[in-house]
Order: sequence, then C-alpha cells, then structure tokens
Amino acid sequence: MSELNPFKIAQAQLDEAARIMGLEPAVHELLRWPLREFHVTLPVRMDDGSVQIFHGFRVQYNDARGPTKGGIRFHPEETIDTVRALAAWMTWKTAVVDIPLGGGKGGIVCNPKEMSASELERLSRAYIRAIGHYIGEETDVPAPDVYTTPQIMAWMMDEYSVMRGYNVPGVITGKPLALGGSAGRGDATARGGMYTIREAARLLGIDLSQATVAIQGYGNAGQFAHHLITSMFGSKVVAVSDSKGGVYCAEGLDYEATLAWKNEKGTVATYRCCDACQPVSNEALLELEVDVLIPAALENQIGPWNAGNIKARIVAELANGPTTPEADEILFKNGVYVIPDFLCNAGGVTVSYFEQVQNAYDYYWEADEVYEKLDKKMTAAFHAVHETARKYGVHNRMGAYIVAVARVAEAMKLRGWV
Repeated sequence: MSELNPFKIAQAQLDEAARIMGLEPAVHELLRWPLREFHVTLPVRMDDGSVQIFHGFRVQYNDARGPTKGGIRFHPEETIDTVRALAAWMTWKTAVVDIPLGGGKGGIVCNPKEMSASELERLSRAYIRAIGHYIGEETDVPAPDVYTTPQIMAWMMDEYSVMRGYNVPGVITGKPLALGGSAGRGDATARGGMYTIREAARLLGIDLSQATVAIQGYGNAGQFAHHLITSMFGSKVVAVSDSKGGVYCAEGLDYEATLAWKNEKGTVATYRCCDACQPVSNEALLELEVDVLIPAALENQIGPWNAGNIKARIVAELANGPTTPEADEILFKNGVYVIPDFLCNAGGVTVSYFEQVQNAYDYYWEADEVYEKLDKKMTAAFHAVHETARKYGVHNRMGAYIVAVARVAEAMKLRGWV
C-alpha cells in the first residue's frame, strides 16, 4: 500500500474530473501542478549539543481564489509528493466549501515522538526562518496538521512576528486562544464531518440515534469524532483503532473511558471495557458491519484489495486520501455512500478561515457562533456535491472535484491566466 504515490492519485482524480467536465487543456494542465514549491534544509542544535540536519517543504498549489492555506506536518516518512497531493486537495477543499482561499501544505521529515519540546521549538522556528519571506496573511497561511500542535503554531507565529518586527497573528491559524486562536477550532474537523454525516443519513433514511460506528485512527480527529457522534446524535461507537491496533465491542465503547485508556496506555488496542470486547486489526475494522465507517488515520487504507468487503452504508473520510481511485469505483458500484475527504474534513480549514477573519477584525466570536457558521458552510457544500454527483451520474468524490475545479477554473479565467 505504501508504494502508492499520493500525488499521482491526486492528478488521476483531477484528470478524470477534467474529462467529465470537458475542461480546456490549458486549464487542466495548469491545475495538475503546484504554482510554487520550496525545499528547505534546516540545521537544528539538539539538546545534546549536536547539530542535526532536517529537510522541509512548503507547496503553494494554487492561489487563484485567494491566499494559499494548509497545514504543516511533522512526520518521519514525509515526502514532497505527499505534500504536493495534500496541497492539491487543500485547493479543492477551500473551493468546495466556497471560502476565498487557495491550497497549500508543508512538511518536515522528522520524528517528533523522539524530540524534546525545546528541540521541536528550535525546529519550528528554523522552518519559519527558511520560508518566512514566502508566507504571510495575504499570501500563504499555514496551520497545524499531523503531529503539529497549537503550541508549535504559537512558536511559528512568534518567529514570523520577530521577522516582521510586529505582531502578526493572522500568519498562522490553529493558534492557542490566548494568541488569537478561534473558539471551536479544536474539534472543527470532526464537527464539520458530523454535519455531513447528518445530511447523508437524512438522504439515506438512517436514524443516527440507532446507528453503529467504527473509527479507524484515534488521534485528534478520531477522538473528537467518537465524542461528537455519540453526544450529537446518540450513535453507538463499536470499534476504534490506532497505529498499534484496535478494540471492538458490540455493546459500545464509552468515549471518556476509551480516551482515558488511550492517554494512560498510549493505545486503544489493549482497552477492554467488558467481556464482549475483543481485539480488532486496523484492516478488519474497515470491514465491520456498521452503519458509519470513519477513516481518520492515514492515506490509502481502502483500495481494490478490500473495497468489496466494506459493509458500512456511509464512509465519512476524516483522513486525507484514505480511499484509492479504484476503490471509489467499487464502493460506488456497491452503493456505499462516501463523503469524500476534502468535503468531510473541510471543517478544519473552514474554521481556520474564520480564525483569519477574526484576526483581521481583531474581534472574536463565541463558540456557538462559530458552530452555526460552520454548519451553514458544510451543509451547503454537502448538497452542492451531492447534487452535482447525481447530475453527472458519478461518485461523490468526482462530484466534489467537479464543484471545486469549476470554481478554481473560473477564478483563473477571470484573472486572465488561461
């Protein structure tokens, strides 16, 4: 599975959308590639006095609709093609929810689990010094992503502000509240996904208060998904997993107890709440007989090797790129309703946009106002995608691509680029 190139997948998905839409060749070709990308080499002094060399990337994929926007990942297996793909998906994500931003992404090849807080701070500041002249609140606005946190965003915002000579909270989103973060940002990705699950369940006639749910991945998005789908809808989460394995319990897994175990033991794989609990692998979890499956881990989890075994009625992709193009076709043929990643997990970037707006105004909203605005954006985006997919007779990911690509293409044409 790891040999699948995420950028080639992103290009293939775009190519198919371009074919269906009859997109002009020049527009299509321009959208296949990042407008700009930066490769940086970062010397960082470690706690033992040695200097370690790290490699980082920042991709600004397309800014026709506004400043590029996207997270920064700290991951030992980070690659430029992963960052390119995620930057492309951010371009479509901001367009599908109709916010005035483009798409970008960043990454550093490192293992944050093996680094101290002070080493992470020095690495974070070094990265901003390297790319700082090419980002800004009106050009490119980073945010947290895999293994990056509000604290890391705070260090980055501070370093950028030092470079500029004054405070610039709007250069980074996902900041702590005390430094201009937005209320409601913490669970925004999962909460946005919940609004799309609610709309899909209404279309399919599924009563979420009686629904069973499996969640692959128990990081921030997976944990919040567990909490929200039970507290908002009364659904029963019967399986969760992380990188070390998972647990299945037909009686349902209590959120507070599962989270406490994860925090204490570092994994949910060994959690047992009752005699009905049993271990489940990440692979087996995907094939459980549940109403809603939430992939919230990494890319390429559902492919032609297992798509035919997916029994869930709704697959809500909180992860980026969990389903391969071949699997999309199989799931569509089998009647599985997929809420594609760049729609389902767009709550994060939407509230990041709200954070930018609040930073610019220097006026901040209450959480309920953030949730209300997020619900409105996600619901409108869901129905635009659903109706487009039905109009063209394609699966929902292709419907989302058609909505997003059309919006970006229109902006490029109006600017006179193509």
